[in-house]
This record gives sequence, C-alpha cells and structure tokens, in this order.
Amino acid sequence: MLINCVAYQQGTKLAEIPVAQIGEHLQRPGCFVWVALKDASDAELHEMQAQFGLHDLAVEDARHGHQRPKIEEYGVTVFAVMHMVEYTPTDDLLVGEVAVFVGPNFVLSVRSRSTQNFLGVRERAERETHLLRHGASFVFYALMDAVVDRYFPVIDALEEDLEAIEDQIFEPGSARQSIERLYGLKRRVGVVRHAVLPLMEATGKLFGGRVPQVCESSQDYFRDVYDHLHRCNSTLDRLRDTIGTAIQVNLSMVTIEDSDTTKRLAAWAGIFAVATFFVGVWGMNFVHMPELKWQYGYPVAVGLIAAVCGAMYWRFKKSGWL
Repeated sequence: MLINCVAYQQGTKLAEIPVAQIGEHLQRPGCFVWVALKDASDAELHEMQAQFGLHDLAVEDARHGHQRPKIEEYGVTVFAVMHMVEYTPTDDLLVGEVAVFVGPNFVLSVRSRSTQNFLGVRERAERETHLLRHGASFVFYALMDAVVDRYFPVIDALEEDLEAIEDQIFEPGSARQSIERLYGLKRRVGVVRHAVLPLMEATGKLFGGRVPQVCESSQDYFRDVYDHLHRCNSTLDRLRDTIGTAIQVNLSMVTIEDSDTTKRLAAWAGIFAVATFFVGVWGMNFVHMPELKWQYGYPVAVGLIAAVCGAMYWRFKKSGWL
C-alpha cells in the first residue's frame, strides 16, 4: 500500500506526486523523491523497481521479508534492512521490518508487519530544511535514527521487568515462577539484541574509511546512530548477564527450598522412628518382661515416648530443621 510519494528540491517540499511522475522528477537537478510503502504487494514492488532501477536481489529480499538486519550496496544504491521492535498489549514483542532503498536522488521505504509509522520522521525532515538539502542520505539517516530511538523504550521496559522479578526473588515459594519469568525475559532480550547487534555492525560501514557514495555527506550522523546502537547493545549485554545471574540465584533458591523440605521430612521421620522403636520393643510378646505386669508400665511407656519425641522436636526446632 502506498503511504505517500513526495518530491523535494533543495531541501524544500515540492508536492505529493503520482507514481507515474517519479521518473520525471528524478531527472530534475537537485531533486529527489521519497516514497513510503506499507505491506507492499508484488505489483507495487515491481513498479518501484522499474521506476528506480532497483536490483533484483534487493527487491526479492524486500518482497519476502524476514531478513537479518543488514546494509548492502548495489552499484550506487544502498539497500538496508532494519527490525522494528514493539510491545504488544499481551506484553509480547512484535518484530516488524523496514527495507530502505537509497539512491542519489530517491529514498524508498517498505514497512512490513509493524504498527509503527514514519510520519513523524517526514515532518521532522521537512522542518529541518537545511539538513534536508543533503538529500537522500539525510532521509536515510532520519529513518534509521527513528528505528534505533524506538529501541530505547523497549529496553527500558525490559529493565523494569527485570527489576520487578528481582524484587520477588527471595520471597518464599516464588523461585520456580521467577525462573519462568526470567527465561521469558531472556527470550525478549534476545529478540531485541538480534535487531540491534547486526545493525550496529552494518552501520559501521557508513562512516570512516570507504563509505557508500550516497552516504558520504552524512557520515557524522551515521556515527551518531552507531553510538546509539552501541549503547543499546551494551545495555542488552548487561541485562543478559544480570538475567543469567538471577537464574542461577533462583536455581539456588529452589535447591535451598528443596533442602529445607528434605530436612523437615528427615526430622519428622527421626521423631517417629524413635516412637516406633519404643512401641516395637514393648510390643514384643516375651513372657518375661520386667514392666509387663507393672501397674504403671503403660503410662510410664507413653510418657517416655512423649518425652523423647518432645526433646527431639525441640532440638530440631532449635537447629532450624522444623
């Protein structure tokens, strides 16, 4: 679906144009065209390929989606894939994708499986006309910067989830539930990291040394994006380490709880074993038993059993086994 198709010249918006007029505006000096598509059909991608002369392999990647974040060069055209990560109402992560084609005088963004949009990016670019004069390279930076900036709220939410789990780690009986939540959190951190790390590695190609010709005028801006991605990746690495530590602590808590249960069972078994011993001795049917016909034999036997069992209970209680 076509979202918008706008022509710009010298940093100023000319007009929204129909797709059929793209070729005409591409031939104008100092003019570039910015097209945005959402969940594009094969026919739309084929039409854009004809208008901008896009490489078959890049168009195929944009058509099929589910690509690893990357930046590739096809002649004078740069093709980038970025993941758009957002929380759903069910507290799960939705991973969308945006493919961006950047040429000397055009930018084409193809957004898939995402509820987020880039309307704010276009408004920002049109306000900053002195930067928009850089042409397609600044638009590419603005799109990439918007995608990366949207990682930060997701990472903040992951940190809040981890803090909430840490608050209940030492609550009795919560260890197993905490482990389940930690593994779910670890999976979500992995999803975000798979979006951040490959893009950070790819963005390193856009500044310093040999860079694509279309990006030469905006190297400082891409360096800023790289710094943001580096911050995101460092935070995610720290979260992974903390989650790993928390999982180990929870496993230790499970072991401790199991050990406590085992000690309680052993203590009660010891108490009942003593009572069983006495009852077993006095229950033997020997003829000659000193206390068998004694008037106070039964109450003394019951009292002795109760006294020994009580003493053992006190001792186990004092030792923390009960």
